[in-house]
Amino acid sequence: MRLFSYGTLRQREVQVATFGRELEGEADALEGWVLATVLIGDEGVVATSGLAEHLILRPGEGVIEGVVFEITEAELAHADRYETADYQRVEVTLASGRRAFVYVAA
Repeated sequence: MRLFSYGTLRQREVQVATFGRELEGEADALEGWVLATVLIGDEGVVATSGLAEHLILRPGEGVIEGVVFEITEAELAHADRYETADYQRVEVTLASGRRAFVYVAA
């Protein structure tokens, strides 16, 4: 499975806390979205990322640079638990043509 990250899931400490390992990824991009920010109310997520304000994607006329990771189905479930109710997971086609999951505004 592929997961596209543009925010805190690129941080080593978040990866280790969420997946139990550091992920290796490749640069890619996602068209048709713009970056915004969201204030995170979950103290555990804030402690893990070190940030109370996280990036979030909203539909728009932009191109988002990020990293695509190969993960397992179990790791995807861990990512679902890490992301707050502000996010929803959707499947997209990246600029490279690869399909991947990404978390966007709910």
